[in-house]
Amino acid sequence: MQLSPGKALYSNIVSKKKYIIVFLIIAIVISFIVNLFVGSAGLTLVETINAIFGDSSKINRVIVWSIRMPVAISAILVGAALGIGGCEMQTILNNPMASPYTLGISSAASFGAALVIILRISISPFFDNILISLSAFCFSILASFSIFTLSKRFGWDRGVLILFGIAMSFLFNALTTFLQFIADQNDLQSFIFWSFGDLTKINWTQILILFIVLIVIYTLFFKKSWHLTAVTLGDSAALSLGIDVKKMRRTVIIMVAILSATSVSFAGTIGFVGIVAPHIARMIGGEDQRFLLSISALVGALMLSVASTFGKTLVPGVILPIGLVTSMVGIPFFIYLILQHRGGMK
Repeated sequence: MQLSPGKALYSNIVSKKKYIIVFLIIAIVISFIVNLFVGSAGLTLVETINAIFGDSSKINRVIVWSIRMPVAISAILVGAALGIGGCEMQTILNNPMASPYTLGISSAASFGAALVIILRISISPFFDNILISLSAFCFSILASFSIFTLSKRFGWDRGVLILFGIAMSFLFNALTTFLQFIADQNDLQSFIFWSFGDLTKINWTQILILFIVLIVIYTLFFKKSWHLTAVTLGDSAALSLGIDVKKMRRTVIIMVAILSATSVSFAGTIGFVGIVAPHIARMIGGEDQRFLLSISALVGALMLSVASTFGKTLVPGVILPIGLVTSMVGIPFFIYLILQHRGGMK
């Protein structure tokens, strides 16, 4: 049976998007292997593969499984989380410059981490990293809940949400600056390194937590993909299709807050991935949330995986903070987006 021209065109578009997803998955797998292979220990590709499957010396297995593997996996998971968060924030706020950090989540997390690091709040040395992550997570959720409560009184207006997010960022940035002012040199150095974004201290427990949160929230978003696609048409159009826009906005903000708070509390602040990945996804996959969500996650994962590899190779013998690498790549693209947006307004 021959398809009608319209159905044939739709089938071709869907097939192309599926090919894009497959291509991105293959690229991520290759990037993951390269990330495991690259490092100062000088392991060959064969030695790396043997260490993965346990057919190698103990020191090689430790290097691969205890040092490189957690970083490589967390780069993919954190990148996917930021890609998803940025995609849905841009969708629900109808703002191309929105990101997972629009609600002040990164600023709140930085303050939470600074509080523990600079004031030297400690239960025992074993729990120091856990306490930093927990404090960052709690303050991220606190910031989100504050915006949630305030925005509820203004009917979940998009502009109000963004303004409250900016205000929250300024508040926590000011508090963090004060802590930096009173900090000694060693504590200040530790906090600054954390704020650059760091995957090297993420452990297997944190990877499992992030994986579970990522899968659950991705699934919930995917089930609402039709509703989210309708929201891109505007509030009036979405309401005419029977979608409760305010409820949808609330739900998305809560889920993005949880996802972003989890990733930031473990990895620190990693800029531009949450803005750039969704834009690249739209360029190659369009606005259909069934595909945009997955492509944004995959592009974010690929970006951070590649950035993790570059961070180990740009300066020999030094691992650059991953947030620094993403910023170096993201800033030119961000300027390009601003110029494109300005051109569109003209």
